[in-house]
Amino acid sequence: MEIKVFTCGGTFEKVYDPIAGTLGFQKSSIPDLVKKSRLTIKIDFEPLFFKDSLDMTHDDRLLVSTRINAESMKNIVIIHGTDTMVDTAKTIKENKPRGKVIVITGAMIPYSIKQSDAMFNFGSALAAAQLLTPGVWISMNGRIFGADDVRKNKNEGLFETQ
Repeated sequence: MEIKVFTCGGTFEKVYDPIAGTLGFQKSSIPDLVKKSRLTIKIDFEPLFFKDSLDMTHDDRLLVSTRINAESMKNIVIIHGTDTMVDTAKTIKENKPRGKVIVITGAMIPYSIKQSDAMFNFGSALAAAQLLTPGVWISMNGRIFGADDVRKNKNEGLFETQ
């Protein structure tokens, strides 16, 4: 089994800068996360860009979709910010990625911070990418959602069925 992992950044990839007192991007945490996870499946990793999902544009979403459609691997995980991952899922679905299992995940707390949900969400997304039927899915909070039947509950900080 081979899985392609794309990252778009999001909170998942943010790192705390103690000088500025802010969260920002430095480099991807995915290679470290893969190593710590002791995976026995092959991961092909490709960063697309590093953005907070609130800063993503429609062109960014089209870039993600185009890159997925051009990818030869059929099992794909996308690391994405949680605020607009549903929008990206719908854009990908509209561009009809035939025969591919696409699982989008993110984190409410950056991987670089001790109490992060990133590692769990990443592992869940990898498992889902191996088991689900072709389509566009979101894996968050230990659940799997179809792209058309999910929303982020910002009051609770979790994803739920619409």
